Amino acid sequence: MNIQIKMKIYLYNSLSNKKEEFIPITDNLVKMYSCGPTVYNYAHIGNMRSFLFADLLYRVLKIAGNYDVNWVMNITDIDDKTIRDSKLGSTAWNQKMGEQTDDSLSNLNKLTTYYLELFKSDISKLGIEVDNFYKFPRATFYIKEMQSLVKKIFDNGFAYVSHGSVYFDVNKWKNTYKYGRLKQIDFDNFKSGQRIDTDEYEREQVSDFVLWKSAKKDEPSWGFTIDNKNCQGRPGWHLECSTMEYEIFGLPFDIHTGGVDLKFPHHEDEIAQSYAGYGIDPTRYWCHNEFLEVEGEKMSKTADNFFILNDLIQRGFDPLDIRLLMLSQHYSTKFNFTFDGLNAQKKTRARIQEFIYKLFDDNGNDKEDIDALTNNIFIHLANDLHTPKALAELFTFVNKNKNKKFNSDTKNKLINLFSKLNAIFAVWKIEKRKINNIEIPDSIKLLASQRFEAKQNKDWAKSDAFRDQITKAGYIIKDMKTGYEIFKQDE
Repeated sequence: MNIQIKMKIYLYNSLSNKKEEFIPITDNLVKMYSCGPTVYNYAHIGNMRSFLFADLLYRVLKIAGNYDVNWVMNITDIDDKTIRDSKLGSTAWNQKMGEQTDDSLSNLNKLTTYYLELFKSDISKLGIEVDNFYKFPRATFYIKEMQSLVKKIFDNGFAYVSHGSVYFDVNKWKNTYKYGRLKQIDFDNFKSGQRIDTDEYEREQVSDFVLWKSAKKDEPSWGFTIDNKNCQGRPGWHLECSTMEYEIFGLPFDIHTGGVDLKFPHHEDEIAQSYAGYGIDPTRYWCHNEFLEVEGEKMSKTADNFFILNDLIQRGFDPLDIRLLMLSQHYSTKFNFTFDGLNAQKKTRARIQEFIYKLFDDNGNDKEDIDALTNNIFIHLANDLHTPKALAELFTFVNKNKNKKFNSDTKNKLINLFSKLNAIFAVWKIEKRKINNIEIPDSIKLLASQRFEAKQNKDWAKSDAFRDQITKAGYIIKDMKTGYEIFKQDE
């Protein structure tokens, strides 16, 4: 029996500062834009939380809301950092990319393409399917369109030229429209005409921001004439998203995602640029995820708690355990990444996987109300993606019913439920256990024998301890009527 799901989705909208029912602009189609990586280095696990949040939202909209979703994630391949690390003689240049040339644009493209491919590989390991993206646009492919937007903003009176750069006039804008819709901004220290040339700046710093930056020696640049002035240069970071959103979706589109650190200035500047140039707000729902900390501290290289995905893989962790760990906390709360938490999620994922395998293996007469379970779980997911409550419902059910053997109707409903959930969480295999002729190490056989003996003696603490050792070593023990069987995990 196939469980059809079509639920109302509720999302917290940073623009209104309240939870709202999500209603798409166009019937059953959702247009969603996510701020993607700046491809000058590896993305760290804090970045990955933002991308996993967007992936979760995409999947909940499709599975729980039954929407078609066009998901776009932009690639920042031109900004201060990518230029810095692609310069001739840069210590950050990776020799794996080959020799540098005296062509700054070629060097930039080589560096950013290299790290873009690494990014795609990393998110694929975390269960984010690259094929799910409607578009994966690179900023450098939209230079002419960015120049067109700058001219529109200038012609509408909200930009000015200074020393070959073009700046957005925040003072004129805030006196005409509202500036600070996503975040309360203190204008006490704002000085009209004070300009910011860097792509990123302090979140409390309010100044005119750069739309188009004048060319510097040995940096990639494009020809641009505005107000009869030669402004050879390149786009500012904030400009890129406004342009790509308009060119790919048209405005407004439905949902924009990103981390809370992007609310100001990046997303606030997107709103200003889009309205000043195109005459319309870019999006209807702004959805932001909170920061990630490591062991209760802000992640930083100086604190020696800065991790990229490969660091964790080299420590023996499965990327799907990392995915489940991050999805187990609500996206709007600060997430404390701990290795104890990661180890706990590893055990939880294995326990659920064993329950799924058991559904295919065992036949019996037990039954449960799976329709009610399904409804409860998806109500939580539809209510602002409340994964902690949804997973709690699932874990409670599994722990309560792990020893039951269900009748065919209950089994079919459970398998269908797990299929739907896995289309969202993407951390399990919904299939019959694959039995391969794998030689079980003697050390594992000994632990299994000791566990069986402890069970016979009803020493449950010792029995659980042996099971934990077996699981940690990458094996699963399944109790049978006349003993037990040992399997390699995920076989």
